[in-house]
Amino acid sequence: MGSVRALCRRSAVNVRGLDPGYFALVMATGIVSVGVMLENVTWLSLVLLWIACVAFAILILLNIWRLTAYRAAVVADTRDPRRGFAMFTFVAAADVVGTRLVPAGHRATALVLLAVGSLAWLVLGYLIPWMALLGRARRPILRDANGTWFIWVVASQSVAVLAATLEPIVHTGRNELASLAVISWSVGAFLYGGTGLFVAARLLSYPLRPSDLTPPFWVAMGATAITVVAGAKIVQMADAPAATAAHEIAAGLSIAFWAFGTWLIPALLAAGVWRHVIHRVPLRYEPALWSIVFPLGMYGVACRYLGAADHLPGLDTAGAVETWFAVAAWLVTFVAMLVHLTRTLGQPTDAASTSVARDGSGDQGVRTAD
Repeated sequence: MGSVRALCRRSAVNVRGLDPGYFALVMATGIVSVGVMLENVTWLSLVLLWIACVAFAILILLNIWRLTAYRAAVVADTRDPRRGFAMFTFVAAADVVGTRLVPAGHRATALVLLAVGSLAWLVLGYLIPWMALLGRARRPILRDANGTWFIWVVASQSVAVLAATLEPIVHTGRNELASLAVISWSVGAFLYGGTGLFVAARLLSYPLRPSDLTPPFWVAMGATAITVVAGAKIVQMADAPAATAAHEIAAGLSIAFWAFGTWLIPALLAAGVWRHVIHRVPLRYEPALWSIVFPLGMYGVACRYLGAADHLPGLDTAGAVETWFAVAAWLVTFVAMLVHLTRTLGQPTDAASTSVARDGSGDQGVRTAD
């Protein structure tokens, strides 16, 4: 009985410090499932889809628990520009899972997820910038800009991807879905430019420490990749006024975003070497690592869709290679997560609390406890 109570206390400690960006696990698993599906490895794609769905359900329950029992911690996250934007992972998780469910025949569920994701995108799109940026007394906020800010872009483009995926196969509401896809894609493209300026200004204005280059900076590349996928989907949509109007600009900007995302990959790899090899920052499991797996998987899918939409040679091969890199990264990260969770739940309550506090005082002050 005592061991059960101890487990409950450890669970409560971990829920209180739950990373708001943990839905990146669902994003990464879902997009790798899509990539593997495009490689015609159906059984593996279905396994990953089930894992994504189960993880999504568990994380929703944990976040409801956290909101109910530790509301102050949730409010503190929304006011923290280093953590608040990670909440957009919920939007992207819902839309990525919905996108994978469409070819599996679950159209109604995908529509529900689109509605949930769109509503969350709209609400968080006003709430988080206001709470974390405009409503914050401490200045300058620019020093807190980091890679999680790009998740706002990913959320916008995930709405566009799912809306454009559903548009050709529904019987009613095609014009509305096309308009939603074009609007959210356009908003995401503008947000990428704005976010990129803020993050670049932060890197140029303040000293850059190895601990500052956290895994979410990879989302800068992932955001370009999902913008490419959304643009390619818009190009392939059935005839609709909004899609027709945006066809040319979507095709052109998709190539531009793909080129820039490709250019970012060597820079991000070099940053990782500088951080972990030269400056010997330990590489250990943290929820933010899923922010590396997602961009890898999304880049592979982007290559496949862009090659099909614009008839560009060689991108199918590049997409296939990148997809299997993403599968390997997903497997390593998933095993590391299971080991980490096992060790965390096995710790005494005081040790678990210390672990949460230590993670909370780490890189840029962002808590990464489970």
